Amino acid sequence: VQLQASGGGLVQPGGSLRLTCAASGRSFGTYAWFRQAPGKEREFVTGIRWSDGNTKYTDSVKGRFTISREKANKTVYLQMNSLKPEDTAVYYCAADSRSWIIGSMGRADLYDYWGPGTQVTVSS
Repeated sequence: VQLQASGGGLVQPGGSLRLTCAASGRSFGTYAWFRQAPGKEREFVTGIRWSDGNTKYTDSVKGRFTISREKANKTVYLQMNSLKPEDTAVYYCAADSRSWIIGSMGRADLYDYWGPGTQVTVSS
């Protein structure tokens, strides 16, 4: 099973991007987006439980980013608004067959499937 993430690019501060994560013909119990900036550790951004749509966000993106799912095409989206230079990173889609509780979504070690990453650069 491969996850495919797309939608990254270069955007000016205050702009928007939408990232897409899809697996080949299947859905998972929990999805998440992580990011890694140059010289920094990978960090959790947001997660969503497929069954009920419950979500979790890291504090720095609350009110700006929205994760959602579309059941018909088994796709997860990350809408990123009001982007800041500090959002610059490689964004990774992750998924796991299990439906994790909200409190566990931020643990990278719980996800069995990872996409290759997509670069998001916020710069003027």
